[in-house]
Amino acid sequence: MVPYLLALATCFVAAPCSAASADPWFGQDKALHFSATFMLAGDGYAAAAAARCHESVRFGVGAGVAFAAGVSKEVYDRYSGGDASMRDLTWDVVGTATGSIVSWLIDRYLF
Repeated sequence: MVPYLLALATCFVAAPCSAASADPWFGQDKALHFSATFMLAGDGYAAAAAARCHESVRFGVGAGVAFAAGVSKEVYDRYSGGDASMRDLTWDVVGTATGSIVSWLIDRYLF
């Protein structure tokens, strides 16, 4: 299911090649994308943990919340005249994955 969501997100945020040349991989906005999805993944994991769900459900809720927020932001940028970027979406995915894994590790080994 995730590959289909990634393909759909790619279609929504596809931008001309000229826009990518002005979009550095390591800009301040990339750090914001990473940190926002990192935090949302942790918050989603914690919310599911408060409901006493299984680890796999916690992981899925955290990743789903963060990834949905990242994709929503890029779709909004695409249709509101903003700068939709696959590089931003890449950092959203990295932040989501890192936040979900860190949340799982904390839950697994500290609690």
